[in-house]
Amino acid sequence: MSQLEGKVVLITGAALGLGRSAAVLLAQEGADVIGLDLCEQVGSVVGPMATPEDLEETVALVEATGRRMIGVKGDVRSRADIQRALDEGLAAFGRLDVVIPNAGIFACDLRPFPRSEQAWQDSIDIMLTGVWNTLQLTAPVLVEQGEGGAIAIVSSCVTRRAITTNFDGGFDGYVAAKAGVDGLMTSYAGALARHDIRVNTINPTGFSTPINTNAHAAAWRDENPELMTAFANALPVAAMKADDVSRQILFLVADTGRYVTGQAVFIDAGQTAVPPLTGGTVQSHETRTSS
Repeated sequence: MSQLEGKVVLITGAALGLGRSAAVLLAQEGADVIGLDLCEQVGSVVGPMATPEDLEETVALVEATGRRMIGVKGDVRSRADIQRALDEGLAAFGRLDVVIPNAGIFACDLRPFPRSEQAWQDSIDIMLTGVWNTLQLTAPVLVEQGEGGAIAIVSSCVTRRAITTNFDGGFDGYVAAKAGVDGLMTSYAGALARHDIRVNTINPTGFSTPINTNAHAAAWRDENPELMTAFANALPVAAMKADDVSRQILFLVADTGRYVTGQAVFIDAGQTAVPPLTGGTVQSHETRTSS
């Protein structure tokens, strides 16, 4: 039997990158998927973001596995949008078992100091408040069902590795948001454990996603060599793939992770073990990505 046979998964940021990868992998393991994605450009993000067509393609990829997916265009900054996706999913599938708050941005700013306040605000609103909104609406559903569940929040290895900054509003906002969701994770893990609902974060090193493999993101990396050196991997790998992270999400949300909760699970190619600013494998401007 597949590891998630009969389960229903809600994924935010489902149209591209890790969201798409997780949706397809979990569907291959038997899950039906509720996918939410903004499918619009955020003003402070110069690199291309997902489109409605990308979300439709993710739905098609999931359906090709034999499972079902509802793709909803919506914003994690809006509780009404999350609730709409949740309501549609519950009406179609009748239950919810796994929640993956994944929606994220990389608002890298190339303008001279002072950096963009809007990039900071967008980062916090989407990657911290958006996660909180998602937890607030989905946790009560899992509790009311009374059958346990799993929540895997996509965080980053920067929560253990942010040893410097370039004063960029987008980079600072990214670091602060990811540190914040690690804190939320421990709080919700403690509150939900008695309901057999497990809550963890996934904290990866850089992996290739469309929002980071573009000319603007490459220019930002070239402009910030100290940051790139600070985030070097110990293992001889420049960047992981989204599928590498998805497999770890599967481990946590399936029965294999049944006794894991309250943990920040680092998949970082040894990055957090490398002494600051020395050693390790630095990703090139062609491949370096943000987790």
